Amino acid sequence: MQHAIPAATAAGSTLPLRTRLARNPLVRIVAGIACVLLPLLLTMALAQGLVAKEWRLGWPYLLAAALCLGGYNFYVRRFEQRAAQEAALAGRIPDLLRGLGIGAALSMAVTGVLMAAGALAVSGSASFALVLKPLPEQAMVAIMEELLFRAVLFRVTEERWGTRTALVANVLLFALAHLPNEHVTALAVLNTGIAGLGFCAAWMLTRSLWLPVGMHFAWNYLFDGVIGVPVSGHAARGWLQVQMSGPEWLSGGAYGVEASLATLLLWAVAAAWMLRNAKRP
Repeated sequence: MQHAIPAATAAGSTLPLRTRLARNPLVRIVAGIACVLLPLLLTMALAQGLVAKEWRLGWPYLLAAALCLGGYNFYVRRFEQRAAQEAALAGRIPDLLRGLGIGAALSMAVTGVLMAAGALAVSGSASFALVLKPLPEQAMVAIMEELLFRAVLFRVTEERWGTRTALVANVLLFALAHLPNEHVTALAVLNTGIAGLGFCAAWMLTRSLWLPVGMHFAWNYLFDGVIGVPVSGHAARGWLQVQMSGPEWLSGGAYGVEASLATLLLWAVAAAWMLRNAKRP
């Protein structure tokens, strides 16, 4: 069942141009993206340009994440004339914890399948302190991407054109956004789209940012910081040292497990379950 906001009425067309632009879904999407991305880009550029590398240990990512949230709140207040309850963490800690649990369960399930199939083997470990290094960056990535793709793109598209259109558009855009990544494959693009569907379903379950943020963070962080497998083509910095072997369609190759058939199957099951239980507007 789809829900869409009716087109502007004749009376609505007499509203001031500024008001009509603020209500236009395409203008809102562009404004929302700008309000989320600009603080991040400025923060990282200033930190790299003004702060010595040895003093840039994690905090620029956390600051950028906080400013992305602030930018989204500013956008909602300015364009939608309301409080951004969907981005408020107060009262949503259970959603965040549940998302962390789901993301961790998916990552462990994929790892288990690959180990059982002989496509992944742990060969050693490095300093345990390495598990801390990716934490700030992966927190920023999860918050920024969920704000952009779910809080802005999915939510605004769903309000105007309905749930099905929003899901299709979000899956396609999320997958296409990962095309420039190194070592990308057709299966990786498909998997990314399915993951995007899962994150949309997580948003729909609670109509809140924090369930998909928890899933997104746990998945990326565990592979990057703990298991030591590339994430979306980016080299891992993890604690464990692993060896990947077997066909690329199973192991994921240099792109990481996000290009594995095991990831496709497990994420598809999770996304289907969440969609079945999701709330429609």
